[in-house]
Amino acid sequence: MVPSVEFPLPIVRRERVALHVLLFLATLFTTTVVGAGLARTFQANHPVDLEQDFAIAINLWSHPAILLDGLPFSLTLLTILFAHEMGHYITCLRYGIDASLPYFLPAPTLIGTLGAFIRIRSPIYTRRALFDVGIGGPIAGFIFLVPALLIGLSFSRVQPGIAIHGDFVFGTPLLLRLMESLLFPGVPVGDISLHPIARAAWVGILATALNLLPIGQLDGGHILYSFFGKQHKLLSRVFVAALVPLGIFYSWSWLVWAVLLAVFALRHPTIFDELPLGSARMRLGWFALIMFVLCFTLTPIKSG
Repeated sequence: MVPSVEFPLPIVRRERVALHVLLFLATLFTTTVVGAGLARTFQANHPVDLEQDFAIAINLWSHPAILLDGLPFSLTLLTILFAHEMGHYITCLRYGIDASLPYFLPAPTLIGTLGAFIRIRSPIYTRRALFDVGIGGPIAGFIFLVPALLIGLSFSRVQPGIAIHGDFVFGTPLLLRLMESLLFPGVPVGDISLHPIARAAWVGILATALNLLPIGQLDGGHILYSFFGKQHKLLSRVFVAALVPLGIFYSWSWLVWAVLLAVFALRHPTIFDELPLGSARMRLGWFALIMFVLCFTLTPIKSG
């Protein structure tokens, strides 16, 4: 008989709600500026153009209404990111794990943000809890990004050669290609001009793939640890090393991720727990692998 495990009651901590709200609003602003640029280029049947973002940022004071065009992108993206982090947060509440509300990170990047995260401030005691916390975020985000992608593609249009003539060429994950083949049968990838909503879903797909990398303290690393325990350290290093040839032959961005993950994310807290995960979590583990395959692309982004 498998012994039962009792979890502590959820920890109630006064959050600095104002900080979370301020960061969210700042991220809403930066992503909306990017979204407005994407909307302008889409409306003009032009490829992604960084100059549009700079022009919009400069003209904001005199023409603030242009930000309205950026809301479809920003609201879609932040909804996907929020769903992902709340998947982690709600799972933490279930197990009595002390976790913060989501922190959003505004930044002058191609997408207007560095993403979002929650802080887990207390230990995770069992492999089951670790697995559930790790997979809760990707599943929640995936549930929102799939319909967002379908909606975005329904507003997208065919524009021959548009995808290869911009400042950057964006990769086409398997999930995106499958949905494009349904809505644009026979149309080459490079001829589809993505609506800003579809662009936001693309970012969500990329974020899901990155989080599911089976490395260190990423979501995929938590899932890896819950399955393999002591082998986690070695396997994480193997997967980080595998990013190096990807960076050399496909996209330099993988080299950046390899360095960041090797320096900051390889270590994982030890969990002393021998309870089996159970068949349901085994099936969810396979689903996590399917999500990763659907969302992963060898060349996420490269210069045009």
